[in-house]
Amino acid sequence: MPDMKPVETLTQAEARAELARLALLIAAANMAYHTQDTPEISDADYDALKQRNAAIEARFPGLKRPDSPSDQIGAAPADGFGKVRHDVRMLSLENAFQVEDVADFEDRIRKYLGHEGPLTFTAEPKIDGLSLSLRYEGGHLVQAATRGDGETGENVTENARTIADIPHTVIGAPEVLEVRGEVYMSHADFAALNQRQQAAGEKSFANPRNAAAGSLRQLDARITAARPLRFFAYSWGALSEPLAETQAEAIARLAKLGFQINPLTRLCHSPEELLAQYRSIEAQRATLGYDIDGVVYKVNDLGLQRRLGFRSSTPRWAIAHKFPAELAWTRLEAIDIQVGRTGALSPVARLKPVTVGGVVVSNATLHNEDYIAGRDSRGQVIRDGKDIRIGDWVQVYRAGDVIPKLADVDLSQRDPAAQAYVFPTVCPECGSDAIREEGDAVRRCSGGLICPAQAVERLKHFVSRNAFDIEGLGAKQIEAFYKDGWITRPADIFTLEERFGSGLQQVKNREGWGAKSADNLFAAIRDKRQIPLNRLIFALGIRHVGETSASLLATHYGNWAAFEAAMAAATPGEGPEWAELTAIDGVGAVLAGSLVTAFHHPAERAAIDALVAHLSVQDVQRRAPVDSAVAGKTLVFTGTLEKMSRAEAKARAEALGAKVAGTVSAKTDLVIAGPGAGSKAKQAAALGVQIIDEEAWITLAGQA
Repeated sequence: MPDMKPVETLTQAEARAELARLALLIAAANMAYHTQDTPEISDADYDALKQRNAAIEARFPGLKRPDSPSDQIGAAPADGFGKVRHDVRMLSLENAFQVEDVADFEDRIRKYLGHEGPLTFTAEPKIDGLSLSLRYEGGHLVQAATRGDGETGENVTENARTIADIPHTVIGAPEVLEVRGEVYMSHADFAALNQRQQAAGEKSFANPRNAAAGSLRQLDARITAARPLRFFAYSWGALSEPLAETQAEAIARLAKLGFQINPLTRLCHSPEELLAQYRSIEAQRATLGYDIDGVVYKVNDLGLQRRLGFRSSTPRWAIAHKFPAELAWTRLEAIDIQVGRTGALSPVARLKPVTVGGVVVSNATLHNEDYIAGRDSRGQVIRDGKDIRIGDWVQVYRAGDVIPKLADVDLSQRDPAAQAYVFPTVCPECGSDAIREEGDAVRRCSGGLICPAQAVERLKHFVSRNAFDIEGLGAKQIEAFYKDGWITRPADIFTLEERFGSGLQQVKNREGWGAKSADNLFAAIRDKRQIPLNRLIFALGIRHVGETSASLLATHYGNWAAFEAAMAAATPGEGPEWAELTAIDGVGAVLAGSLVTAFHHPAERAAIDALVAHLSVQDVQRRAPVDSAVAGKTLVFTGTLEKMSRAEAKARAEALGAKVAGTVSAKTDLVIAGPGAGSKAKQAAALGVQIIDEEAWITLAGQA
């Protein structure tokens, strides 16, 4: 894996570029794993990519890309199979890697629901196989489909009929029943299959998961029939009537209908019981006879599951607690500093190469200067701080992030002469002062656009997949063009053809280029002169502005002229433009300050104006109005909600076509005030804005 900076030290610009790169890596991994059945990276690496992506999105929610891997499931179905559109999407699961994540999972559920009573969960092994959905109508198996991209899968009905664990008919089932589970292969069957493959002079399979996936996705069902596939049922999709009131009862009913369910599934009443079952399953892992890579926890009450609902690609009511990755010891040979798009100085450990989890590791993240020192700027010992020194003997692991991390330092092997690492106070790229603001864990280069590292990273972000996504102009091309002075700011991209499309210096004459590739690049650039407003805002690389916040801003202002005028007129902390900006739900003072600062900075503003002069920025296409009493209205929730959480209330309001703002203004249509409502309720009363209580809101939302 290429070197990457710690999430904690990423600037907003760096985070944008990083998310773009991760999107490409994860998309390629999904294609290799789900469609081609030939994974190119390990499961731990894939989890690491997804975890890093999620961590960056959590730290910079405004940077979330329209094609975020967090919102994607699997990969598009292959061309050789008929397509099946799932009536109910087949989602992936959020991952947990630490013990603390399990308690956090329960805490998030309680906060979302406002639930203080008892909660029960099911815990079951996470099978490492291929997801499959089986549709029964009138008790007969009529269709089997892979997960695909979650929306559309591959029709493998005839192949599924050859699997002994999958019944062709079920008695006593709902009229429509979609049973979902995992196709897998046991260790013994896998070994026997590979022996037969070798005896026949054919290629062996790398592991049981690949063998199962490749066997199910054969175009000739006779080949599938010859393969020893198994199936565990663990959930359901479309139903004409409920299976039961709880997860455990529903799974038990599937067993009565003739489906194989995992015997290690248990009902648990607390995070402590979940962890006990996790440890129990982990202890049995080597003797199960089939591959698992973690334990899945699900809220047992199906009514609560329905209330919790879903994020874009994962349910809120379930999580996969993954088993830990391998650990290894090696020597820390050096500490290098990398400078990112927003100027953050990120330390990277250079290690004596060591194999961890089947991958050779030579670099690891060191997060920030406090992590290396083991103490913060006030001298206080920090959590997970290591007092790391060059020459130390360190333990490395690979889980939860793209780059390996350090798990421990063996102080008994430290050279007595080893000196504490002194973090640089000047940028290694441009020599500008590296400043650490009060309260910030990151030291940043103050050079701005004169710093080549920042300039290059911002350009990479600009052309990244969720920004302008210019085909043929990736990170390597940006680095080369910047080095030669051909592209130094985004506007230069759109004058590249007129400057280097003819004459002695031409793109087509560069190494690795030709007439065709140059023409394709120029055509791709011309194609991007017309760009949606949200992608332009995101592409600007303004600190703290991610994909999600860019979409919020675009939706609110509607067009570039209105957005640009508002940013130019806004003054931090005062005035109507600032009030309007910070009233957008999801846009806080920090993000707003970054926006306004960028548009008021002469060099930044000049670069933005130069760019926009080459573009046709598309206005936001408003969605068809929702038919509800609050559609198109601006709502503000204040005080304590007792019947539902603030998150649930907001989600309900937005589903009904309303806008939810964080502050009350003259544009507010309705304020929902719970106990403890203070200044917002008073302000609403002063402005003559209608105020209702939570009961009235629930009635209104239910009628809508």
